[in-house]
Amino acid sequence: MEKILIVDDEPSMRDLLSILLGRAGYLVTAVEDGEDAIAQIGKEIFDVVITDMKMPKVGGLDVLKAVKKASPETVVLVVTAFASTGSAVEAMKCGAYHYLTKPFQIDEVQLIIRNALEKRRLSTENMLLKREMASQSSFAQIVGTSDAMQKVFELVRKVADATSNVLICGESGTGKELVARAIHFHSGRCNMPFVTVNCSAMPETLLESELFGHMKGSFTGAVSNKPGLFEVASGGTVFLDEIGDTTPAIQVKLLRVIQEREFRRVGGTKDVKVDVRVIAATNRDLEKAVAEGDFREDLYYRLDVIPIHLPPLRMRAGDIPILAQHFLEHFACASGKPAPTLTPEAVRVLVGHEWRGNVRELENLIERVVAIGSGPTVTDEDLREWLHRPAAAPSGNGAMPADLPPEGLDLEDLIGRIEKDLLLKALERSKWVKKKAARLLGLNSRSFRYRLEKYSIKGGQD
Repeated sequence: MEKILIVDDEPSMRDLLSILLGRAGYLVTAVEDGEDAIAQIGKEIFDVVITDMKMPKVGGLDVLKAVKKASPETVVLVVTAFASTGSAVEAMKCGAYHYLTKPFQIDEVQLIIRNALEKRRLSTENMLLKREMASQSSFAQIVGTSDAMQKVFELVRKVADATSNVLICGESGTGKELVARAIHFHSGRCNMPFVTVNCSAMPETLLESELFGHMKGSFTGAVSNKPGLFEVASGGTVFLDEIGDTTPAIQVKLLRVIQEREFRRVGGTKDVKVDVRVIAATNRDLEKAVAEGDFREDLYYRLDVIPIHLPPLRMRAGDIPILAQHFLEHFACASGKPAPTLTPEAVRVLVGHEWRGNVRELENLIERVVAIGSGPTVTDEDLREWLHRPAAAPSGNGAMPADLPPEGLDLEDLIGRIEKDLLLKALERSKWVKKKAARLLGLNSRSFRYRLEKYSIKGGQD
C-alpha cells in the first residue's frame, strides 16, 4: 500500500485530501506545518508528499528540498493558492513532480498521483532489469536431459505456485540461480520483481542496508533514505544466494522477516510490512553448519521447506555434450560466427573431464574455444590446450584412499568417482568399444551397461 504525506495548514484541506485519498486505498499521514513534515520524513519513506507552498515558519519549498534530500525517489506535488510563474519554476527546479493551483479537482490529484506512481514503478522495474541483466549468468536456460535434471525440472513445476520458501543446494557453478529464476517465472509472482542478493559479496553492515534499507544519517555515508531490497521486491521473490555465508546478526534479521513478514530499516523506528517469497541457495552443507553452530537451526528449518538439490556436472555426464553444443551455438551466435560442432574425440574428452567448476567451467571453456577458433569443428586438441587436467584418482589400490582423513570423507561419493573414472579409462583404452572395456574391468556386458546408465555415460559401440 502506497504511503502519502499531506502537509497543509488548512484543516479543511488536510481532512478532505486524507478522506478521499484514504478511500482510494492509500495509507495517509497528515500534518499541519512544514516542521512536522520534515520530522515525519526523517522517520519514514513516503511514496508521495503533497505540500502547500505557503505555510508559517517552514514553507512548502523547504519541505520539497528536505524530501528530495532524504528520499530522492519520493514524488512531491506542490499546491498553492497564490500561483506565480516564478514559484512554479523554482518548485520544478527543486524536483517537484507537479504544481497545482487551488482550487483543484480531487480527480485531477488522483490522476496525477496514479501517473506519478506508475512512472516511478517503471523506473524501479528498469533499475531491477539492469541489475538482473548485469548479474545473471550468460547461459540463458537450464539444459539437461539426464534423469537427475528431469527430477529437478519436475520439482520446479510442482513448487512454482506454492508460497513456501525454497532452499537450493549444490556446488558452485551448478546453476542454482537459474533454478530460482525458473521457479519465480513459472509462479503467480512472475509479473512482480525478482531480486537477487549475493550474501557472500558484501560485509555485514552493507548487506544489512542492502536487504532492509536505511534512514538518512543512520551511519556515515547514509545521505538519504533508501528502501531495502525486501521492500523493492514486495509482491515478488527475493533470491538469497550463498545464504550459508551470512553472519549470525544477519541470520537473526532474516529469520524475523521470514517469520513475521516485516522488518525495520537501519536507523528506522517503524516496522515495514512486506509480501515476498524467499528462495535461498548455498554450496555449503547447512545441516553440518547447524550442528557446528555456524548457522541458526531455526532459520535453516524456515528456509528448508522445499529442498532442491542440484547434482554436480560430473554426476550427469550425459548432459555434457548437450550443454557443450548449446554453449557453442550461443557464443557463436553472439560472435556472428557459424556454430561449430564437436568431433567424437572432443566429446570423449569433455565427458572424461572432472568439471570441478561444473557448468560454469564448461561454459567458460566453450566461450574461450569459440573466441579463438575459426574452423567448422572443435577437436580434442582444441580442448586439451585449455582444459585443466582432471584430478588424480585417490592413492592406494584404486578402490580406497591410502588413509582416512581426520575430517572423514563421503564414502559413497568417493566410490562413485573412482568407479566412473575407471569406466571412462576403460572406454578410452578400448577406443569406446563397450565389450572390450567391460573385459578390462572384469564385468559382463549387462553389468557394464548398468554402470554406464548409472553415471549417464553415453556413446561408444557395442
